[in-house]
Order: sequence, then C-alpha cells, then structure tokens
Amino acid sequence: MKERLLRFVRTAKAGEPIRGRQIYILPTRYGVLFAVLVVAVFIGAVNYGNNLAFLLAFLLAAVGQITMHQTWRNLRGLRLAATPMGRVYAGEPARFAFQLEAADGRERPAVQIDGVAEGAVVDCGAEGGASGVLGVPTLCRGRASLGRLTVSTRYPLGLLRAWSYVDNDATAIVYPRPSSRCDIPADPTYGGAEQGSLGVGADDFVGLRGYRPGDAPSRLDWKTFARERGLHTRQFGGDRADRLWLSYDALEGMDTEQRLSMLCRGVLGAERGGRHYGLRLPGTVIEPGHGARQAERCLTALALFERSRIDGHRSALPILRRRSERTGRSGCRTRSNRL
Repeated sequence: MKERLLRFVRTAKAGEPIRGRQIYILPTRYGVLFAVLVVAVFIGAVNYGNNLAFLLAFLLAAVGQITMHQTWRNLRGLRLAATPMGRVYAGEPARFAFQLEAADGRERPAVQIDGVAEGAVVDCGAEGGASGVLGVPTLCRGRASLGRLTVSTRYPLGLLRAWSYVDNDATAIVYPRPSSRCDIPADPTYGGAEQGSLGVGADDFVGLRGYRPGDAPSRLDWKTFARERGLHTRQFGGDRADRLWLSYDALEGMDTEQRLSMLCRGVLGAERGGRHYGLRLPGTVIEPGHGARQAERCLTALALFERSRIDGHRSALPILRRRSERTGRSGCRTRSNRL
C-alpha cells in the first residue's frame, strides 16, 4: 500500500533544487500537544473573558504559524547529489558520498537524510554546503543503487516535520567477497618483449620514469620521493614478461560464487604484486595488463558475471540437437513415403 502511494508523490531529482510543491509537512507529537494547548488557552479566554489569555493564545498561534513557514523554508531550494566511493565487496556496506547545497546561499541547520541504513544529520552552511557519507547494506555481488532518499527537517522548534523525496540514480558495483586463500592453479604464460631484449618485462631493473596514474604502488621508487626528487616508477626489462591468466574453468569442483571469490582473491594478489595478469570468464576475456585500471576491469567483470545465461545456453544445446534430429528423421520419412 505504501509503495502504491509513493508513486503519486512529487519527487525531486538529484542535483536539482527542491521546489515548494515537493515539500510535505505535518506536526510532530510535540506539535499536536502545542496545538491542544493553544486551543485550551483560547477556550479559557472565551469562558472567562480574560484579555491576557486572548493575547497569550494569539501569540502562541502566531509562533506556530511562523514555525511552520520556517520549517518549510528550511528545505526549499536544497540540492542533493551523491556518488559512490571506494571498493565494495559483498557483505560490506556500499558507501556513497553526498553533497548538500543551498541554491539561495542561506544556512540550513538540522537537515536529516534518511532512506538508507546509515543516514546523516548535517548543517548546511551558507558557503560550501555540507557533505557526508551514506551507507547501503549489501548481501551479494552486483549493483547497489542508492535509490530514493528522504530529506527532512524539524527546525526550528521541533513542532513540525517537513520532508521531501529525492530520486538518486547513483549506483555502486559490489565485487565478490574475496576468499580467505587463493588456490588457483599457477599457469603463467610468457610473451616476448616488444622493445627488444630490454623491453618491458620483469627480470632486470633498467631505470626510472615519471609517475603515471595507474602505476602499481609496488613499482614506485619511494627512496627518491623521500629525497624530494619527485615521484618515479621503476622500470624493469628482460626477454620475457610474466603474465598470469586467471581462468574460471581452471577451478573445478566449486560452484559459481566460490569460483568468483577465488578469482577475486587472485586479482587482488596479482595487483598487489605488480604482475601482468588477465581474466578468462565464460563469454568474457580480459587481456593481460596491470595497475588499478586493470584491477577495476577484472573486478567489475566478476561482479556483473551472470552464470544463468551460460547455463541456459548450454542446457539449450541438447534440446536444439534433439529437435534437429527429429526434423531430419521426419524429413526422411516423408521422402520415403513419397517414393
């Protein structure tokens, strides 16, 4: 029932300011008690004809009206945007960094963001806004979307609660949970260097070069960095480069998730060791490489791997063969009958 009603509510999009008609407001339990108190004071003033009681009743009613406007105004014009941050493995909460800004540059205190397992309460300043981290629980690999968030406030007196819904399409890739050990059969292949006997390899140290984004931390020369000579990467040469293939079919006697966990551990170990490695999955082949980008490609392929399609394709092959055999037999029978 609640999901059906939420389809008809007015929602704001991520990065766009919240409009006035997209804000909903209702009194809290303290607001209800406050309204009962105002009505009781007004009834007492009417019964006894006390001017001071009338003044108190109208004053409390004015405070409630001003509070309602301030609570509604505290959300109007806010912009909320979120992006995924860091690597996420199955079973760990997916972290999303959010940025909250005010379109008119006014301060917005006591703004609460809900809709996820780990919400946040921030004070949006006039300059720079506010930022924080939201957490979404994960149980399995795949995609974890942030979805619809609820931005609310009870500022200034807590008598009313105003809220608005913000649809966010931020999605994090949840990688398989790495296994405790890596039992992948060692099957390295060696490829000749493209630049002669001292090309890119893994045998001999040949010199330093400037740091490039994506270089493995194990290849960085920290001694020159400590001497304030800049960040450099060590280069190795040789007649062959060690290339490791991580193959899905090499892991026998395991189910799909166990194989993916083992391959995830292998990718992390190869990245930590600075090796050139590739990944072979049914229907997907990632050529050998190294660095953070190679690790992201391999881990993403493991996270989005769908075994059901491949199993369905393999199970459909015998059915297609049987149909073709039946068709062939029936064709032969009709020909013999005609003859």
